[in-house]
Parts: sequence; C-alpha cells; structure tokens
Amino acid sequence: MLDHVSIQCGDPAASGAFYDAVLEPLGVARVVDLGQVVGFGTGGRPDFWIGPSETGGTFRETHLAFAAADRDAVRAFFAAAVAHGAEVLHEPRVWPEYHPGYFGAFVRDPDGNNVEAVCHAPE
Repeated sequence: MLDHVSIQCGDPAASGAFYDAVLEPLGVARVVDLGQVVGFGTGGRPDFWIGPSETGGTFRETHLAFAAADRDAVRAFFAAAVAHGAEVLHEPRVWPEYHPGYFGAFVRDPDGNNVEAVCHAPE
C-alpha cells in the first residue's frame, strides 16, 4: 500500500549513522545519499527516507516497524541500536497479544521515535 516513508530528524548525520547500523542486520542499506537527505532500501530502491526537520513545532512521536527475516535479525537490530546508545523500550521477545509468532524489539532513535524490528515467523 505505501510506496515510501520519510521522517524529519533533528540531526540527520546522527540519525543516518543510527539507521545505517540498525537496518544493516535487516538487509537494508543506504541507497541514496543527498547530504542531509538519505534514502534506505533494498535492491537499490529507497523506501525509507530521513531528512532535516523543516516544519518546526512540537515533536510528535512516530512508530516505525521494520520487517526482519528472522528472530536473529531482530536481535542484531536491537544490539546495534543499544551500541548506538538508543533508549530501550522493549527488549526482543514474543508479543502474543499481537499474534503468537510476533517477535519484536523496540528502541528510540536519536529523535525520540519508536523504532521496531519485527519477525512474524515462528522460532
């Protein structure tokens, strides 16, 4: 349904380094770099973009859930996020309230957004 998503960042360089690290275990890489505007994706096509904050005003938290191929990728995402100083919201675990195979980890990115890696496959 969605073609791509873009979020605004207070410090695009810090957010770029964070997303480089946490998306790598999920098979996602920086595929477009326009300086302060960066696109991440697979196969050369960006579908997640970050850029400088341009609208100002009050911060509104965004929740981003990135698909992981397996539970080890969720764990690697989490480890990379923690290594980058991310605030831990929820360590990797099964979330049966969502569905029995839902395995996710949640952290805050440098701008305070709730960022998740999730795998829907059973162990």
